[in-house]
Amino acid sequence: MAIVKLSATERRRLSVFFTCLALAVVAWIFTTLSDPIPYTIREVLLFKNAPQKRAFHSLQPDTVNVTIRGTGWQMLFSKMNGDSKPLTVDLRTLENRNYVVLSSQLKQIDAGKEGISQVIAIDPDTLYFDFSNRLVKKVPVQLLSGVSYQKQFAVSGNITIKPAYITVSGPVERLKEITSWKTDSLKLSGINETVNARVNLQPSSEGNLNIYPKSVQVIIPVDEFTEKTLEIPVKLINNNYTDVKVFPQKIKVTFTTSLSRYPDMNEDLFEAIADLDLWRYKGYSTLPVKLIRIPPFCKVVKIEPANIDFIIKK
Repeated sequence: MAIVKLSATERRRLSVFFTCLALAVVAWIFTTLSDPIPYTIREVLLFKNAPQKRAFHSLQPDTVNVTIRGTGWQMLFSKMNGDSKPLTVDLRTLENRNYVVLSSQLKQIDAGKEGISQVIAIDPDTLYFDFSNRLVKKVPVQLLSGVSYQKQFAVSGNITIKPAYITVSGPVERLKEITSWKTDSLKLSGINETVNARVNLQPSSEGNLNIYPKSVQVIIPVDEFTEKTLEIPVKLINNNYTDVKVFPQKIKVTFTTSLSRYPDMNEDLFEAIADLDLWRYKGYSTLPVKLIRIPPFCKVVKIEPANIDFIIKK
């Protein structure tokens, strides 16, 4: 195989040639991408000025093909980024007709876009809508939360949501399916004091469904918890005998409670029972004790004894 040997001068000339060729290609690409060209992308529609007295439902997808006149650089970057600002469409004309012509809003739509590109066409050009009577309904707010607490701290009372109900307006058939409205997730960690936060409601994914207000105030009472022990009398149920004695007559219940409620915890807030039918029908020799009433936000740690003895005198 023949090997071509070049002199130093020839190698230098060849290097200059390829350098010039590369620069020419780069210059050609730069010039080409700098020229304005039309290109098409898919973009999401965002509605504004929706009719207040008419509920509507779009009869086409919420994305459209948008033809834009811009430089090759803008087309390249739009493909690389994969996302764009939604097109804002004014629905004011729906007050007296059931369609919106996008070509009549090109200047307004184009003004809302960033950059020097120009929207020249939208496909489909006309958006059609289906209408029904608008209904207003109040539904409860459902809090989504993921809250963790410091050791010995926990929720010490009912969580308050203000307002507890929000107003939802939209088509009658759609509102029949809505029984509550969820908030965005409230995520907190290491909490050791009462939480007072403003939480956004999940936005409506349907253009003809509106909610008010858009956010609620959430109050989560938090307190430090400690243990307390009380003696609770045991009540015997299903007792058909005139003389039955139980031993012991009181049990010790150890439970956790918040420091703010600690002084108010007394035996009247608890109720303990033992069922004599467990002996009558199942042959139990001792009766397990069951707590049927416990103060809210208290957690039972242990019951001593868990079973009681009994004597029946016939």
